[in-house]
Amino acid sequence: MLLPFRSSSLPSPLRPGYALLVQPTLEVEALNQLLTSCGGKPRSAAVWHRVIHHSAWHLAVRDPAGAWVGFVRATSDRALNANLWDLISAPTDPSREQVIQALVVAALDRLRRELSGCSISISAPSEALTALKQAGFVIDPGGIRAMGLRLGDHTRTDS
Repeated sequence: MLLPFRSSSLPSPLRPGYALLVQPTLEVEALNQLLTSCGGKPRSAAVWHRVIHHSAWHLAVRDPAGAWVGFVRATSDRALNANLWDLISAPTDPSREQVIQALVVAALDRLRRELSGCSISISAPSEALTALKQAGFVIDPGGIRAMGLRLGDHTRTDS
């Protein structure tokens, strides 16, 4: 997906009591709980620390009770490309759509300020498509499709 860098952005739609956090202290257990609630596999503390260390920044959203209900992180070569990773929002949270939209808006605003010349790619869950389209993302522009490879535990069975 590519994003034309334009000056318009949407206001953050978070409901009262929710908080958007910039660079919050990594809480591995809370982040893994959020990740698994979204169908992902938990990561070890070492892996989380490594991906956060190699990220330009990360954002999180806490609900009124203080639980993590949203997360996204960014990486970049600081020249041509920026990537958004781990865009997730708790499926049981009543403000899920607003949390995703707030994360998308905040992430794109920050990328516009810090890395305005970069193209942006994102691997996102289907529930984020509306927020991404509203923010200016074009899905498969000109028929160009991105591909990804998920590395993980695979049992190799060569004959």
